[in-house]
Amino acid sequence: MTTNTATVTTQQGTVEHIDPNMIVVEANVRTEAKLPAEFLASIKQNGVLTPILARRDDHGTVIVRAGQRRTLAAREVGLASIPAYIVDADEKTVDRIVQQMAENEHREAVTDADRVAAYQQLAFEGLTPTVIAKRLNTKPATVKAGIAVAENAAAASAIVSHSLTLDQAATLIEFEGDDDTVAELIEVASTEPGQFAHTAQRARDEKATVEQKAAVEAEHAERGYTVLDRERGYYENDYTLVRDLVTADGARPSQEQIDAAEGRAVYVATYYGGQVRPVYYLADPKAAGFRKDSGSGANSGPMTDEQKAERKTLIANNKAWVSAETVRREWLATFLSRKTLPKDAAQFIAQGLTIHGLTVGSASRDGNALAHELMGVERGGYYDHDKLSGIVEATPSKAQHVALAVVLGGIESSTSKMSWRNPGTRDALYLNQIAAWGYSLSEVEQIVTEHERSRVAARAEQAAKADAQPVEAEPVDQDDTSDDFDESEE
Repeated sequence: MTTNTATVTTQQGTVEHIDPNMIVVEANVRTEAKLPAEFLASIKQNGVLTPILARRDDHGTVIVRAGQRRTLAAREVGLASIPAYIVDADEKTVDRIVQQMAENEHREAVTDADRVAAYQQLAFEGLTPTVIAKRLNTKPATVKAGIAVAENAAAASAIVSHSLTLDQAATLIEFEGDDDTVAELIEVASTEPGQFAHTAQRARDEKATVEQKAAVEAEHAERGYTVLDRERGYYENDYTLVRDLVTADGARPSQEQIDAAEGRAVYVATYYGGQVRPVYYLADPKAAGFRKDSGSGANSGPMTDEQKAERKTLIANNKAWVSAETVRREWLATFLSRKTLPKDAAQFIAQGLTIHGLTVGSASRDGNALAHELMGVERGGYYDHDKLSGIVEATPSKAQHVALAVVLGGIESSTSKMSWRNPGTRDALYLNQIAAWGYSLSEVEQIVTEHERSRVAARAEQAAKADAQPVEAEPVDQDDTSDDFDESEE
């Protein structure tokens, strides 16, 4: 089963060269193993330079503990063997690590970097994430994340050098190969940890948009389109927008006509919410049988620098709001899963049914899908869409959680990109409340709260000025004045 071209004995194990197809890859260590083309090319050209870490089970089967991607890549490119550093399971070592972790946990001296190192060492000793979690009284998902961090060079380095949390370090793995994003996330984690989740979500959304844009561009390139790297400006005439064209008989060009036209080109634009959409151009509309639409209402002129800056800000903040919405709703779901709610939860529920009564009532009328989502239950059909009452029936102590979910779901469902574009008092009250409960507002959400704070300050200033105005004295009767004067003289 194995081909040992070399065996080097060390203090803790041996390095052997083994057929990668004979190695068992435990999928529970890494939930997904991506094999980029450049990674496969490197493995094919250079082989596996760094030994994988593995163990043998009771049947002699070699099981990889660290190096899943290298093993899978070696299989993919057809390598005959790869180096494997094989260690034996040692219960004494396992007991020592577990005991040290338990003692240090009580002393509050264990960092997430320490935990990652412990998870990795226990994995080397042959324990699965489930067993490690049981021995250390933690969650298997946490152990899996820790082992994944240990296997990733950037994440493993960052969690030690920059004191990142396990969740933050695990997030870096998502952006492996994107050095700029990884560097930005490390910087935010070190200087503004409260903004880390927002920064990471914006990066995820941007990554998804870039991938979607690339897919649409590739699909059009296969259809014979020239893919443009930017939209054409008002005075540029190398390409003409198809939406400004009509056929010889005045009809709008069909997609089939555009696909068949010579000199067809496309720019894939991105829009609010991360959606992408192709914008079609033609290099020579006349040759393709089209003409300018006299009633197309062509642009009156190019945008000014100020208009361009405003549009750029608008697009950036719209995207930021979408990312913040994802983070905010995930936080709300976690918040509602707590055993105990804040003391002012009942007060907020009352405000939700009064100040926010219209939005909460509207959402409840439609089944309040978001409230169900926040509580982790699936809403029923049209005639049985309320499943929240079942939570209260099963667990009466959750009644306040459900009531709060109904209020939060109603308010949250009424928010949108217009919340930052037209900040209102109700949205500010809502965001300030969840911020008081521990949620970290993103920069775009702070636009709403800062606008309200400025409005309140302006009103207070106006009131103060009004109070400071001198009060005009009432007319005094001359006789009364004379009497007072006489008395004072006496």
